[in-house]
Amino acid sequence: MQFFRDLSLSSFTAGFVAVLVGFTSSIAIVFQAALAFGASPAVMASWMWSISLGMGLCTVLPSLWLRKPVMVAWSTPGAAVLASAGLAGNFNMSDAVGAFMMCAVLIVIVGWTGWFERLMYRIPVAIASALLAGALARFGLSGFSAAQTALPLVAVMLLSYLLGKRWLPRYAVPITLLVACLWVTATTGFQPSTIGFGLTEPVWITPAVSFSAFVSLSLPLFIVTMASQNLPGVAAIRACGFDDRRASGGDSGIPVSRMITLTGLATFVLAPFGAFSLNLSAITAAICMGPEAHADPARRYTAAVTCGAIYIVMGVFGATIIGVLSAFPKELVAAIAGLALLGTIAAALKVALDHDSSREAALITFLVTLSGVVLAGIGSAFWGVVAGSLAMAVQHYGGALPAKT
Repeated sequence: MQFFRDLSLSSFTAGFVAVLVGFTSSIAIVFQAALAFGASPAVMASWMWSISLGMGLCTVLPSLWLRKPVMVAWSTPGAAVLASAGLAGNFNMSDAVGAFMMCAVLIVIVGWTGWFERLMYRIPVAIASALLAGALARFGLSGFSAAQTALPLVAVMLLSYLLGKRWLPRYAVPITLLVACLWVTATTGFQPSTIGFGLTEPVWITPAVSFSAFVSLSLPLFIVTMASQNLPGVAAIRACGFDDRRASGGDSGIPVSRMITLTGLATFVLAPFGAFSLNLSAITAAICMGPEAHADPARRYTAAVTCGAIYIVMGVFGATIIGVLSAFPKELVAAIAGLALLGTIAAALKVALDHDSSREAALITFLVTLSGVVLAGIGSAFWGVVAGSLAMAVQHYGGALPAKT
C-alpha cells in the first residue's frame, strides 16, 4: 500500500505529537463543557468516543483520498463557550445536543455555499501568514516558559533538538521526544494514572430544539468555531502550500469548502452522542503540514493519517488512551509542541514580514493574534485579521493592495 511506503518515522512522530498536544492542551475544557450540561461519566465517555471518532475519520479518509494532510480537530474555544453558557443558561444535555446539531447545519451551509473560502482568499497572504504565526507563537512561548518549572527537562530537550537539527534534521523531533521520555523515566518518572481497559460505549441523547438554545448555544458556538478555529485552520493550509490556488505542478490542493462541509455533516451525525463541533485544525495541522513532518510535502499526508488513526483508537479505547496520555508531564508536552512548531512559525513570519508594503499590517495581525485578547466572546485570531486588514486598508487606500495569493 502506498501509505506504508510513504510513511516515515518523522511523519509518524508528527502525528503522535499532534495528538499529544491537541489532547492534553484542551481535554479538560471539553470535560467542563460536558459537566455544565449535567453529563454522567458514561455520557462524558460517549462525548470522547464521538468527538474522537469524528476527528479521526474526517482526518484519515480525506487525507488518504487526496494524499494531502487534512487535519480536523474539536473546537476548543467552542468547548469553553459551551462550559460558560451551559452553567449560565441551565440547559440540559438534550438542549445541548439540539444546539450542536443546529450549529452543524450552519457550518454545512457555510461550507456548501463556499462563502467562507472566498472570504479567506480576499485576505492578503501576509495577513494570513501573520495570523498563523501569532496563533502558533503562543505554543512556542509556552514551550520555553515550561523551563520555569522543569528547567533540566526543557534544557535537555532543546539541546537534543539542536543537535538533531544539525546531524539528523529529518528526525530532530522524534529524537527529542525519545530523549525527553528517557529523561523523565530516569528522573521524576511519569505521572501516576489510573489506566483501565475496555471499549467505550456510546450513549444516545435525544436532541431537543429550542430558540433559546439556538441563540445561547448554537450561534456562539458557530461564531467562535468559524472565527477562532476554521479561520486559522485555512491560514495553516495556505501557509503550508496545500490550498487549491497554491498547489504546485498543477496538482489540486485541499478543497477547503468541502472539508468544512464534511466537518459540519460529521458533527450533525455524531452530535446525539456528544460531538459538539468539528472544524479544521490550526495548531496540530501546523505540526503535520510543516517540514518537521517530512521533507517531501507529498508525503506529509501520512502524518495526518497517523494522527487520525490514533484519534480513532482513542475513541474506541477511550479510558485506556486517556490514562496513557495523561501520564505525560505538562512541561514535556509544552516543550515538544513548541519545538515541533519552530519551523512553521519561522516560515510564516518570513512570508508575513517579507514585503515592506505589508510589513506593519502583518506585524499588527501577529501581535493582536498573539495577545490572546477576547472581545465580545470572539478570540484573537478573528480580531488579528480585522486589525491587520484595517491597517492594510488605511495604508493602501486608493492604491494597489498587496497580493492576495
